[in-house]
Amino acid sequence: MTEDHSRPDWDEYFMDIASLVARRSTCTRRRVGALLVRERRILSTGYNGAPTGLRHCLEVGCLRDQLNIPSGERHELCRGLHAEQNAIIQAALHGVGTAGATLYCTNHPCGICAKMIINAGIVSIVILDGYSDKLADEIFAEAGIQVKTL
Repeated sequence: MTEDHSRPDWDEYFMDIASLVARRSTCTRRRVGALLVRERRILSTGYNGAPTGLRHCLEVGCLRDQLNIPSGERHELCRGLHAEQNAIIQAALHGVGTAGATLYCTNHPCGICAKMIINAGIVSIVILDGYSDKLADEIFAEAGIQVKTL
């Protein structure tokens, strides 16, 4: 029996880690993982879920489901933070700069996250899949942030 010794490229490697991080998600609608990387070093990770110390949607149910809010709309009506937000917040909490970083995310960022990504100095994004947010796409293009889909 021969072993497969193929190695993933860097984008695949970091996306595999982001996918693993997504497994920690406490969202009942969509599990998302994110990773901030600079110079092939992981700066921080994040997954979607309620803020530290608050009960998760897995425990109390989904507010968005209760209010019949469609996916991709009214992001502010949610108990949880997005994975991208948590990755940026974790970096800030631990004093890790994000300027020049690449964001690896299992889903396309929303418009709110796009604005945070720009102000955090993140220069490129690699996504696995997910809905495309038209506003986010326009903002990324205007800011010159490269978005690559694996």
